[in-house]
Amino acid sequence: MIFDRIIGLFSADMGIDLGTATTLVYVRGQGIVLCEPSVVAVSKDTGRVLLDGMAVGEIAKKMLGRTPGSIAAVRPMRTGVIADFDITEAMLNYFIRRVHGRGSFIRPRVVIAIPSGITAVEERAVRSSALRAGARKVHLIREPMAAAIGAGLPIDEPTGSMIVDVGGGTTEVAVISLADIVCSESIRIAGDNLDAAIIEYMKRTYSLLIGEQSAERIKIEIGSAAPLKEELEMEVGGRDLIAGLPRTTTVTSQEIREALGETIQAMIETIKRTLEKTEPELSADLVHNGITMCGGGALMKGLPSVIAQATGLKVSVADDPITVVARGTGVYLDHLEQWKGAMDVSDEEM
Repeated sequence: MIFDRIIGLFSADMGIDLGTATTLVYVRGQGIVLCEPSVVAVSKDTGRVLLDGMAVGEIAKKMLGRTPGSIAAVRPMRTGVIADFDITEAMLNYFIRRVHGRGSFIRPRVVIAIPSGITAVEERAVRSSALRAGARKVHLIREPMAAAIGAGLPIDEPTGSMIVDVGGGTTEVAVISLADIVCSESIRIAGDNLDAAIIEYMKRTYSLLIGEQSAERIKIEIGSAAPLKEELEMEVGGRDLIAGLPRTTTVTSQEIREALGETIQAMIETIKRTLEKTEPELSADLVHNGITMCGGGALMKGLPSVIAQATGLKVSVADDPITVVARGTGVYLDHLEQWKGAMDVSDEEM
């Protein structure tokens, strides 16, 4: 243990929010140093990542739907877990080397936030990818716990705190007390499903095929969970499914709200199921403490108010909700010896 602490003084230990849509990296003593889309460009001929072209992250995301026949832009994480082992390993390797630097001879300890509904096989895949990508030791922490820590909730106290993390691939809901998750729900319905719902709506209503990035842009700019004081509209371009030619049309925020309704309702039902499993004393705490939201989905217009109306609890959005989980892994790193027995899923080293 003492030797590990000494090594730690010379290692850029890091926390990673390995998300379906975005990967964030926190380095101890520096804060969040990397926030990049979880997208990788791959050569179809060799199957290898185009690292020489820096085709990882933001650059690779711009390639989605725009690549020639010899290149594929791939999202190796799906629904919060690894969909392509080799590409995820290459992506992690690139991010770790970029943050840690080639000059350091001591590999870092890495804390990775994982969905609470992940299987043992998926846990091993995450751990193995990080170790092979250059980590000295890997600690896994449940995503709702990392989010609660990053949001500054009183997790150590004997009081109930509820966190709702709406990410790209999963929606994580948990009630936490005394530094542990008391009850939780994890569904693989989140931001990607909202994008897919918009794509399907445009196909069904306008016979217009749009790409993932266009759907995401629609969601961010005019998507809402509740009626807006001033409804919005947006011009959208894509391919006409009947004529096969490029075409644009205008959609309104009311239409997009209709398209998103079913997916949003699934998230609300998940929150309700978690509340139904909560012990009475903790339920009483939640009346006072309310629900804290984080993740990119927390930024959707009207979503906090819709959840508040459905549950009868006050709902607040954490500061800088997209970085909450990554910040939580950083705080966890600072309290590793104190918390790892209670919070760490398990750890392993090379």
